[in-house]
Amino acid sequence: MAVWIQAQQLQGDALHQMQSLYGQHFPIEVRHYLSQWLEGQLWDVIDLENPQEEFKAKRLLDSLIQELQNKAEHQVGEDGFLLKIKLGHYASQLKSTYDRCPLELVRCIKHILYTEQRLVREASNSSSPVGGMMDSMSQKYQQINQAFEELRLLTQDTENDLRKLQHNQEYFIIQYQESLRIQAQLTSLTTLPPADRQLREPTLLSKRATVEAWLTREANTLQKYRLDLAEKHQKSLQLLRKQQTIILDDELIHWKRRQQLAGNGGPPEGGLDILQSWCEKLAETIWQNRQQIRRAEHLRQQLPIPGPIEELLNDLNSTITDIISALVTSTFIIEKQPPQVLKTQTKFAATVRLLVGGKLNVHMNPPQVKATIISEQQAKALLKNENTRNDSSGEILNNNCVMEYHQATGTLSANFRNMSLKRIKRSDRRGAESVTEEKFTILFESQFSVGGNELVFQVKTLSLPVVVIVHGSQDNNATATVLWDNAFAEPGRVPFIVPDKVLWPQLCEALNMKYKAEVQSNRGLSEENLVFLAQKAFSSSSINPDDYRGMTMTWSQFNRESLPGRNFTFWQWFDGVMELTKKHLKPHWNDGAILGFVNKQQAQDMLMSKPNGTFLLRFSDSEIGGITIAWVAENPNKPGERMVWNLMPYTTKDFSIRSLADRISDLNHLLFLYPDRPKDEVFSKYYTPPLCMYLTSIRLYTNTWFTTTNPDPAANPTYMDHGASPVVSHPPNYGIYQPMSDSILDADGDFDLDDTMDVARHVEELLRRPMENQWSGQQS
Repeated sequence: MAVWIQAQQLQGDALHQMQSLYGQHFPIEVRHYLSQWLEGQLWDVIDLENPQEEFKAKRLLDSLIQELQNKAEHQVGEDGFLLKIKLGHYASQLKSTYDRCPLELVRCIKHILYTEQRLVREASNSSSPVGGMMDSMSQKYQQINQAFEELRLLTQDTENDLRKLQHNQEYFIIQYQESLRIQAQLTSLTTLPPADRQLREPTLLSKRATVEAWLTREANTLQKYRLDLAEKHQKSLQLLRKQQTIILDDELIHWKRRQQLAGNGGPPEGGLDILQSWCEKLAETIWQNRQQIRRAEHLRQQLPIPGPIEELLNDLNSTITDIISALVTSTFIIEKQPPQVLKTQTKFAATVRLLVGGKLNVHMNPPQVKATIISEQQAKALLKNENTRNDSSGEILNNNCVMEYHQATGTLSANFRNMSLKRIKRSDRRGAESVTEEKFTILFESQFSVGGNELVFQVKTLSLPVVVIVHGSQDNNATATVLWDNAFAEPGRVPFIVPDKVLWPQLCEALNMKYKAEVQSNRGLSEENLVFLAQKAFSSSSINPDDYRGMTMTWSQFNRESLPGRNFTFWQWFDGVMELTKKHLKPHWNDGAILGFVNKQQAQDMLMSKPNGTFLLRFSDSEIGGITIAWVAENPNKPGERMVWNLMPYTTKDFSIRSLADRISDLNHLLFLYPDRPKDEVFSKYYTPPLCMYLTSIRLYTNTWFTTTNPDPAANPTYMDHGASPVVSHPPNYGIYQPMSDSILDADGDFDLDDTMDVARHVEELLRRPMENQWSGQQS
């Protein structure tokens, strides 16, 4: 639940505290009308102590003002008129107040949101974060921010200790020089007469003893300071490792997983701004600690004192180098993946990004990134650090790009805009594996230095697996390979191993995600739809969803083996349904007008209990990418008996000529969409406006053109007469064309009642231009 909804339920002192947060600096009306937007922004990404962040704050201010103005514009009515004026005033007021200091707006809103969250939490006597709060307010994000605060304090503490150590060591060196001076004076006494030597020697010996005792004591103190500082650095590095693990191995890996699922139609993986801000804080803290450790090493070299400190500092330096190396190599990522079904000789794009590039000043010497396509085996060898001898599995054009630093966003990235796969070299395939099951990957690699060539890193990252095709006809099967890989790949796998079989519910989740994305609909696959798919996949008749929960489906069942009695696989049939729906049936699917996933027997059972003229739309079992109309009507051969009829399936080719809605409009015997909705109520908004007189003229002309000279109607039955309509009275026979020897029933007994209309419309299209000329000539 949004924080603002809960904040409005506060009472007593908590309510007064909440109300006191608002005023002219930030009106409570703005909080109310923009609550969802305000809680959806990443305010925590902006570092209020960094003046360079002002640009981000300014963008948020501009967005806030734009949101207010949009809200004002949509107000209507008498009350809306007053609110429109008020919101417009607030937009001007906020712009005037914060335009020159946008960081103050961020500070204000962060304070409001944090305080509201605290008040709501206290009111509910719960320490858990408020559900539905924006990401920066979540418990996990708060823990990360708290850890950064702890690291900041630790780093500041070690900085103070280091300065104190340096000051004490400098004073020690001064006293040590004093000790040497006294020793030199004592040595020079040997040249003096005995009386003078005896006079001065005791004083010098006493001073030397005092200084040496102080030096001995101070040397032990310095050693203790050094050891204490090293222990504090060890604690800092442990916390740094833990924080880096959370950010890189949890948050960044989760982002990559979301990116992979987005390839299957999952929700967008989200921006990288907050991840980059964390990585930059890590980089900054790591670098500060590294510099401190190096200064401590310099102090040790300047004043060697026997003890374990040398080994400790070596370990610390090695550890901090490993940490920064892991950070740099892990934050070289692919922000925009190349297409996972990659066609040769076709332009494609990709973007790689270094999340710590700006903070580590990598852009001062812009690195170049190279893209190469490699096979699955080469990817395995690469991750094992085996020498691949710069092998590749193909040639990519325009595969080099220089990383650019974008000052406005603080990002360092390389945007490959015009890559093209010129050729591909395939490996020997295993068993039944086809070319559309062979996986490749795009390897992006670069080299750059950090800290003025102090550290040089070789960085590499692999794209999600890609399937290379040379013809569009391979797209269907290639997509199946990608879908399976994206859905069932496990983190940290060896490239590109995926399970050969998965539980049916897992596959259902993947199919539903893909379907909703392809059809661009919030209406996904219902439990009944998934049962239908299970029946098809497992050749089962059970209608109980629980019967399928423990069943597994293999890759072969998914897209290698044909369905029983068909020449296509389960995936090919499902993909055909998606394509047809996406291209021609989307609005009807969204309206709920298409049941779709219903077999012929189910359709018959459903329709037989309904009045004549009731129909439903279901996807064809026998044809890829087909949809058929089933309806209940009288059996013309057996008076008083009813039966369910099925039209031949419509495909994309049919709908490119005439839409589904128009075809349903043409069929007068279709009256009610199952269960009982008048068809015009459902489909009329999609009908093509009639051409009235013009179409009438063409139809008259068509009848004249095709009427035969045979006066005997029985000699030339029409196409419609050849298979009597079950609900429409027999139309007069005009002898339009010769009797056809082929039955108009398909192999399943489906009746193509609509074919005559398709023929007529073909004729209309053919005659359109001559008809127009002739008609205008007659009028003139």
